[in-house]
Amino acid sequence: MTQIAFIGLGHMGLPMARNLLKAGFALKVFDLVPAAVAELAKDGAQAAGSAAEAVQGTDVVISMLPASRHVEGLYLGDNGLFARLAPGTLVLECSTIAPESARKVHQAAAARGLGMLDAPVSGGTAGAAAGTLTFMIGGEAATLEKARSIFAAMGKNIFHAGPDGAGQVAKVCNNQVLAVQMIATAEAMALGVANGLEPAVLAEIMRQSSGGNWTLEKYNPWPGVMENAPASKGYTGGFMAELMAKDLGLAQEAAQVTASSTPMGALALQIYRLLLKQGKGQQDFSVVQQLFVE
Repeated sequence: MTQIAFIGLGHMGLPMARNLLKAGFALKVFDLVPAAVAELAKDGAQAAGSAAEAVQGTDVVISMLPASRHVEGLYLGDNGLFARLAPGTLVLECSTIAPESARKVHQAAAARGLGMLDAPVSGGTAGAAAGTLTFMIGGEAATLEKARSIFAAMGKNIFHAGPDGAGQVAKVCNNQVLAVQMIATAEAMALGVANGLEPAVLAEIMRQSSGGNWTLEKYNPWPGVMENAPASKGYTGGFMAELMAKDLGLAQEAAQVTASSTPMGALALQIYRLLLKQGKGQQDFSVVQQLFVE
């Protein structure tokens, strides 16, 4: 049986790990929060007291961490996990980090004879729980085929974006589009309501017209328009505004490396940083609606 070490059991990592258990994989887990480890141990995972302990004798390592510095700190250096893994071990790095950081970790993995994929996800906490995530994967195609059944246990869509770091590039491009769509939708909703339109009526008109987009289809930011959207639940759940700001910052870093022009992405980043200054970073990113009504 494939032995998997899963490191990072936050809002995304915990349900992803739980789906691996449901699929029959043997799992050793570690997180800095002991309660998260204990919760998965109840479901049949083997608890580890450290990341180093988690990867002992493992075939596959999966990590889901907050930022580039955490990923590099986990894997690189004399005390990093790469120094402890046997050649041929698969490393599936599912965090959203800077493409340049992903390439750096890929290079270190290759030097150790490890198979690595950068595999950030889209779909939010709901997709993680339902096992319907989209994986955007960078690395060798042959390595992906070795890991495909593992990704399939956690997600619905598995895309090979290209070589090392390509998964991260795809992720930041996607989230830049999502942020810009959300801001534009929120701005238009506020404009229409201020001029006397019913929000649900306006939302449906735009959804069925040339302004239609994913936000209008699945995630309307105006409270009460969509019963199950975070906006109708006090902007709770979903994808936190501080994480959107992080991803927009990563997109700007990628743009700087390639001298790409991304004025809409840059403006979206400033708008989300404003939300963070207002203390709304822990709320769903659709809370940007409140900037246009308060």
